[in-house]
Amino acid sequence: MDFRILDASAFYAGIPFGSSNEYYTTSLVFNEIKHIKKNQKLLETLLETSRLKIRDPDKKMVKKAIDVSKTTGDFQQLSKQDLSVLALCIDLKGQIISDDFAISNVAKNLGLKISPLMTKGIKDVGKWIYYCPGCSLSFKSEKECSVCGTTLKKKLLKKESSNVPAKKIIK
Repeated sequence: MDFRILDASAFYAGIPFGSSNEYYTTSLVFNEIKHIKKNQKLLETLLETSRLKIRDPDKKMVKKAIDVSKTTGDFQQLSKQDLSVLALCIDLKGQIISDDFAISNVAKNLGLKISPLMTKGIKDVGKWIYYCPGCSLSFKSEKECSVCGTTLKKKLLKKESSNVPAKKIIK
């Protein structure tokens, strides 16, 4: 299939307005971007000509997107709209157009195709962990080390090295 799934940033960048390609988005994203008054008639035209289709993902795919985003540590950075786009991409096996790094990381961890708009896209894929620069312990999530009280930092365990265990991960 030759179609793209758009997040909100693609609309702000004007992607569907200058192309004759077929695009999908979710009702959550459409509700987020439909306030673009200068392009309101263009949005209506895209819908009328079926170049833009509004489709919501299967609930199982939403759960899968949520589960994977929690595994990668990106869940807190993703909105409901972002998760819906990821789930729709899983559902339709399409390609996401987005510059959002959290969406990109989750998509690549799922093996989905993603194209950036105005950036080069993400270089490294992996899982985020929180670590204490004071005592070197790792945490799944937190703001402060439960051992020494130091503010935690976040780092990406790259996919190829994500099999290497961190020192000790505290829940």
